[in-house]
Amino acid sequence: MESLLQDLRFGFRMLRKNPSFTAVAVITLALGIGANTAIFSLVQGILLRSLPYRQPDRLVSITGSYPRGAFAAMREQIRSAEVAAYAEGHEFNLTGSGEPVRLKATLVSSELFSVLGVAPRLGRAFQPGEDLAGHGQVLVLSNALWQGRFGGDPNIVGRVISLDGVPREVVGVMPPEFRFPSSATDIWVPLEIDPRNVISYWASDFMPVIGRLHDGVSVEQASAEARLFQSHVRALFPWPMSKGWNADVSVLPLQTAMVQDTRSRLIILLAAVALVLLIACANVANLTLSRESARAREIAIRASLGAGRNRIVRQLLTESLVIAAAGGVLGFLLAGLGLSVLKSSLPADTPRLSEVIIDWPVLLFTAALAVATGIISGLAPALQSVRTEPAGRLHTGGRGSATSISRSLRAALVIGELSLAVVLVCGAGLLIRSLWALSHVDPGFLSEHVVTAHITPNESFCNDVPRCVGFYRSLTGKVQSLPGVNGAALISTLPLNGRVSKRSVDIENDRTPPGESLPLFWMNAVSSGYFQLMGIPVLRGRSFTEADSSGAAVAMVSESTARRWLGDDPLGKHLHLSGQDDWYTVVGVVPDLKAYDLARSIPDWMNGTLYLPYGPKSTMESGRVPSEMTLAVRTAASAPQMQDLIQRTVAALNADTPVTEVKTMPAVVSEAISGPRSVTLLFTSFAGLALVLGIVGIYGVISFFVGQRTREIGIRMALGARRRDVVNMVMEEGLILAVTGVGAGLGAAFVLTRFLQSLLFGVTATDPLSFSGVAILFALVALAACYIPARRASQVDPMIALRYE
Repeated sequence: MESLLQDLRFGFRMLRKNPSFTAVAVITLALGIGANTAIFSLVQGILLRSLPYRQPDRLVSITGSYPRGAFAAMREQIRSAEVAAYAEGHEFNLTGSGEPVRLKATLVSSELFSVLGVAPRLGRAFQPGEDLAGHGQVLVLSNALWQGRFGGDPNIVGRVISLDGVPREVVGVMPPEFRFPSSATDIWVPLEIDPRNVISYWASDFMPVIGRLHDGVSVEQASAEARLFQSHVRALFPWPMSKGWNADVSVLPLQTAMVQDTRSRLIILLAAVALVLLIACANVANLTLSRESARAREIAIRASLGAGRNRIVRQLLTESLVIAAAGGVLGFLLAGLGLSVLKSSLPADTPRLSEVIIDWPVLLFTAALAVATGIISGLAPALQSVRTEPAGRLHTGGRGSATSISRSLRAALVIGELSLAVVLVCGAGLLIRSLWALSHVDPGFLSEHVVTAHITPNESFCNDVPRCVGFYRSLTGKVQSLPGVNGAALISTLPLNGRVSKRSVDIENDRTPPGESLPLFWMNAVSSGYFQLMGIPVLRGRSFTEADSSGAAVAMVSESTARRWLGDDPLGKHLHLSGQDDWYTVVGVVPDLKAYDLARSIPDWMNGTLYLPYGPKSTMESGRVPSEMTLAVRTAASAPQMQDLIQRTVAALNADTPVTEVKTMPAVVSEAISGPRSVTLLFTSFAGLALVLGIVGIYGVISFFVGQRTREIGIRMALGARRRDVVNMVMEEGLILAVTGVGAGLGAAFVLTRFLQSLLFGVTATDPLSFSGVAILFALVALAACYIPARRASQVDPMIALRYE
């Protein structure tokens, strides 16, 4: 301990004597450690931290999705676990207590809270049977809604509030930390399981199912029972179900299932930032080698006075650890800022993002990382410093062997730096090209000068179909007459806004094999004029007219739907929605829009797109006329200006109807690429840092080599060498390092960038153009990094160089 304290005191003194070296080394490591700590905070909070529920290791997710009827059967037949289902994406209007507000709700089975093992903060959870039709006019509030809307009223339990015009009793308030299935949920409402409503029972809300394993039951046993259940549940449906539906059902730990879609992105970011730290370590190692060269005599004197190799190495490693510790402290402070930037840049629907904090595991990770970086960056220079005998180091001319080894080590380090930097920049280049391609996809509609607003009358209001249809007809008429408005139209599911409505469709003369399910179409109810307003051409036939909303049952389809299901002449063909009597006649064909995301028109599990004119016959997956619609307005006005006008117009027609999500269509399109944009931005930031560190590394090495060869350069110039010859000599030495590092990096990138394939769009993981661009970029910056020390070498005064030492 006494010698350790001596080493620490001496290390601090030496670092104070070299403030420039210390500052550069500490900042370099701090950047690497801070970036790693910030990313690890995400990994820890999202992937590693246990779920905040009772015995989280017993919680599982049954893969696939199930309608209410299948879940009801599962609840009765599954014996390995207590199961619960939930359906996100529902919304209700809160009215009767001030301005109407649109609330995000999760419909849940009565067992959900007991399965998760979470008790309400106030009141009670749902009781058995409250998820059956006619038994569950109750709800549970989130803590945020209780505090924000109801002022934390302690007497809220038992109070009756109006949701969509239906009175419901508040029976509980959840604790602040409960955010299942996401922090967006405002209220939890019981499922309405009603076998009498065939469409609701078997066709709507295909839901995820979770469970709590009973004592002594393993995940494998539960998976076997889930597969057995799946083998006979299809027979319960009133229509054929596809053999592919939930065919690969299994049981996974709930924590794994919740973050499955996010895991690969976080791991890729963590790997990228780890490479940045390795580059930083190599840079600091190179700096330390330069410093140790200047301290060669000091170390030789220590050795001559009896200090053993181990003692010297320990002293030098202690200094390296002091630098790393300072970098760790600064990096930990930077990580707090970095984490806030990360959380704001990632999509809001990232699972468990609100739970991410810098906690004790993160602090321990930072400490371990600081120790590791201190050893990694300091071990090679420390070992290098004791390779030469003391007598050789004390002799002014005896530096050849040590210098040769030092040069080789420094060259290897800078080649490694450049290789890692090339890998990161290649990955960033691919992601940038992918994002560029995605952002320049033609969505199939004109988004400029279009403002959209989500209009949501109460469900009870729209149970009176003529009243609901009349409300929307009046609304579009009044909005169209507003100053500066060039048109207004309605659609039930706006492209790219994340909502999906679906129905099984029976097609005239379709030859679906026996036992196969009917094709599933994306359903859209639109008003007349919608396609014209959005700049969507009609490829064949005609568009909807005002008369279609109340006349004969007609429909329009997308181009790919017509080609796949209706043949060469789709006009006049007939479609039948499951659960209805009417047959719809196809009157028009429109292009495929990028409606689901900018890469796809529809989800992979859907088979086509169908448009119906908004009116009494435009029934969606619930079997009813849609109550919530999106108003699209073509105008040069801004979204805030239109929001005020639309809200006043809606309030004049129905005071209980909220107006939400008022935004321009370009903003909707931009939000559709928020996920790829955030990953690309972060990866590119890490790649940029790696590029800077790599170039600093090669600049430092060449500068060091020039300093070591000052005498040689002076002799060359004294013997007649021209300045251009000296520049070429130094440049050649630097470019050899650069070419070697870039070549090795391109080879590694060719293998490693394949892990990015799932994140790419419109570009392959081995895109030659991206790789060539990276090679050219590194060639240019390497030339610039080498030219400065080369020019300085050409300015050497031969007389001063000859008097060197």
